[in-house]
Amino acid sequence: MAQRGIREYTAKRLIAENIGTYSDHRIELPSKQILIREGENIGDYAKKPGYEWLKESKLAIKPDQLFGKRGKSNLLLLDATLDEADMFIQEMMGRKVVVGDTEGILKDFLVEPYVLHDVEYYLAIRTERERDVIHFSTEGGVEIEENWDRVLSIEIPVIGGLDEVNVLEKLPEFKDREIVAAFIEPLYKLFCDLGFAFLEINPFTVKDGAVIPIDAVAKLDDTAAFEVGSKWDSVEFPAPFGRILSKEEELITSLDDKSGASLKLTILNPEGRIWTMVAGGGASVIYADTVSDLGFGSELANYGEYSGNPTTDETYVYAKTILDLMTRKKDPQGRKKYLLIGGGIANFTDVAKTFTGIVQALTEYKERLQDTNVEIYVRRGGPNYKEGLKIMKELGKSLGVPIEVFGPETHMTKIVKLALEA
Repeated sequence: MAQRGIREYTAKRLIAENIGTYSDHRIELPSKQILIREGENIGDYAKKPGYEWLKESKLAIKPDQLFGKRGKSNLLLLDATLDEADMFIQEMMGRKVVVGDTEGILKDFLVEPYVLHDVEYYLAIRTERERDVIHFSTEGGVEIEENWDRVLSIEIPVIGGLDEVNVLEKLPEFKDREIVAAFIEPLYKLFCDLGFAFLEINPFTVKDGAVIPIDAVAKLDDTAAFEVGSKWDSVEFPAPFGRILSKEEELITSLDDKSGASLKLTILNPEGRIWTMVAGGGASVIYADTVSDLGFGSELANYGEYSGNPTTDETYVYAKTILDLMTRKKDPQGRKKYLLIGGGIANFTDVAKTFTGIVQALTEYKERLQDTNVEIYVRRGGPNYKEGLKIMKELGKSLGVPIEVFGPETHMTKIVKLALEA
């Protein structure tokens, strides 16, 4: 399971669009919000039908890039007119700021109606190994961490769920107790069904009998994409604040978003001599650890995986991207480069099918692989692995690049040692 952060805009949209279904429409949340990105203008939205509230309401504006403490960092504008909001966004867009220990550039802003309120509640739901936990406090806001001893925790068993818990009885006595309980119960069901791994709404308020989220932080389990399907409705997983994706990383991220398989790529050191093309998330960690354990961590060029039975075309694009990066430059000292094509024993990924895509990419990059002095080590097992290994061995006869091929009889990371000790 990969827990991936989503924007506050996305979290609020998912909740507003679905909470009515889970509460028999007893709870409805406001859905007035827009996300202003680089190159966009809030004034253009104000001219569109359905966005009259931008002129009629006072506004709240804040960066929406997976970091918190925006108020403490003076990155929040409240009770603003449309003109003030426009000026604030223009001044802040593209600005380099430091949040905590991270430096990044502001490029996405959430705009929504400003809500004047006198009560702030805290709510969070998190998934743990054997249970889910709902955290609630009548004293929400920026000081929640300092006042954690006042937070109530409600444990929800994995088996039984809310059927075994009466949320209303667990809550303390306070003015909005019944409507808050009526909000928490459907929100938890939504949390489970839409693949949330973490959700924090801090604060939220109750005004005129309606629940209004003020700030939200959320993570989704990206493996739920297939099951959740259309409910996510083009959910984006932005890079963490301060992390700027290369065009190659953006390409693989885009490919991953459109695929039912898992395709990940992070470039660690483009000058590195050790490149990996690993099947499986767990295997990718093991391979990276093994390279580091052998003393070559500084030479590890990339980290990533292809898994979940990607198509031949998807594997071809993935392999081609790595080979393009790997063969752009020779090693300045004339040393060899190593490509490790590895993985465990697959459960359902068709090894022959994926290897066909890899072989296609290797064949296309034949001359560049020769020119940059690349050696290739392969270890794989799983469905149709014999056919896949045969394809790779036959390639070794014509590619003009050394290829060592091993099956499941060889320990998964043995090829790392064989390559690096050589």
